[in-house]
Amino acid sequence: MGSLLLGATAWGQSETHTNLQAVNASGVSTWAGTYPFTIRGVILNDPEEMLDITWDSGAVSGNRMGAQWQMFFQTMAGSDRGGTACWMGQNYNSLGPFIPEGNFYSEAAWSNEMYRVNYDANTQHYFRKGDLVEITAKKSLFYGGKQNVNEGHRVTNANDFAVTLIQAGYGLPDPEVIRLSDLMNVDDGNPGTHEDIFDQTRQTGGEHYQGMRVRIESIHMATNYYASSGWGKTNWGDRLCTVTDGEGRYFSLRMPLANLGWVPADWFSAVGIINQESGSGTDGTFGYELFVQEIGPTIRMVQSGGTMLMYWSATYTNYALEYSTNLTSTSGWQRVETPPVKWISVEENPATTGDPARFYRLKQQE
Repeated sequence: MGSLLLGATAWGQSETHTNLQAVNASGVSTWAGTYPFTIRGVILNDPEEMLDITWDSGAVSGNRMGAQWQMFFQTMAGSDRGGTACWMGQNYNSLGPFIPEGNFYSEAAWSNEMYRVNYDANTQHYFRKGDLVEITAKKSLFYGGKQNVNEGHRVTNANDFAVTLIQAGYGLPDPEVIRLSDLMNVDDGNPGTHEDIFDQTRQTGGEHYQGMRVRIESIHMATNYYASSGWGKTNWGDRLCTVTDGEGRYFSLRMPLANLGWVPADWFSAVGIINQESGSGTDGTFGYELFVQEIGPTIRMVQSGGTMLMYWSATYTNYALEYSTNLTSTSGWQRVETPPVKWISVEENPATTGDPARFYRLKQQE
């Protein structure tokens, strides 16, 4: 995939994700560009897998947002890095009294908006993840740690952003392979602190991967914090789970509306989009999470006679199999020395009666 050139267009100055998502030491946006601007990238998610786009007849009377639409897109330009979210909602008045009255969509108006942002105006192509698009933004706002392209919380047509197809089926970017140590520090046990790795320069930590497609490897569902309570839920606020690397780091997974099957009982990997939801307009130094789209292969175990057969995906290269008898410990992991008898399997003698149960993981070698 080639690099994309950035410059002035008929719709305004081209912007980069790097510039749009720049932050200060508090994690707050420092972007000072002008409107309109255009910005390009590959769509990373189908909107309906992230939020419920169905118009809500009780949104206004119930003072809730109702339907929401969100799409992340990631740069493919070699001189740029990162990704950006486009968002819009049905009832902006639910955000508070500072929004002028009348800023909500009727059913017909919302239907028209969904057609406008989901279909290319020139070709009528139905946008899907993997499409290369250009966004024309007339408004954007900072909240929760990222600058979002949106309508400025107004329903006026003058604030509409536009999605234009550049190439259908361009292809999703390969996920960057990372571990929790790239995102989080070891939990210090103090509930008043955040263990997120924040880097104002965006060279490390969550900022380095924000808005991008990644694969987090060597994770296990935690038994504390959210644990697996958000698996299969539908409300955005309820869809959080917690994973650990078994070394004292914990991280949040935001589950999709898609069905991912059963909760993994073993070590696994997860592919998705690094998002940030600090819940603040003045502090963007925490709240990184993975919006999950795929659950990677887990270590599978089959006991037969006196041996244990363990197998995993061949995509796990440069990994060693390790075991521990205590998942709550930050140390004590030992390497299984049995050499692989096949490309993707090893045979290991299971614990005998009276021995502690073993938990296994794959760990990438330095």
